[in-house]
Amino acid sequence: MSDTIFHKIIHREIPADIVYEDEHLIAFRDIAPQAPVHVLFVPKVSIATLNDLRADQAETIGRLAFAAAEYAKREGFDQDGYRIVMNCNADAGQTVFQLHLHLLAGAALGRFGTPV
Repeated sequence: MSDTIFHKIIHREIPADIVYEDEHLIAFRDIAPQAPVHVLFVPKVSIATLNDLRADQAETIGRLAFAAAEYAKREGFDQDGYRIVMNCNADAGQTVFQLHLHLLAGAALGRFGTPV
């Protein structure tokens, strides 16, 4: 597995505010939130970007999205609304090169995810 900050969180080498974990993924609060609720859902398998996802790993995206939706239901903001975002490569804003999904919620969101 690569040595990104997310891999260090997965291996408990650095602390994180973990809100969900199963055998396939981990979810934790972003340290620089862009909304009142900003949680990252990260697969435990090493995949640098969406471009690196193989056909036999396609269910990874479904697992991330399903876990995000379940988290939204559990926390009670599913009906108010939330946004999920995946960035691919630097020009799209990806700063950690491990595939991950952002869940943003807790306020009305502007066009690109920032609260209005």
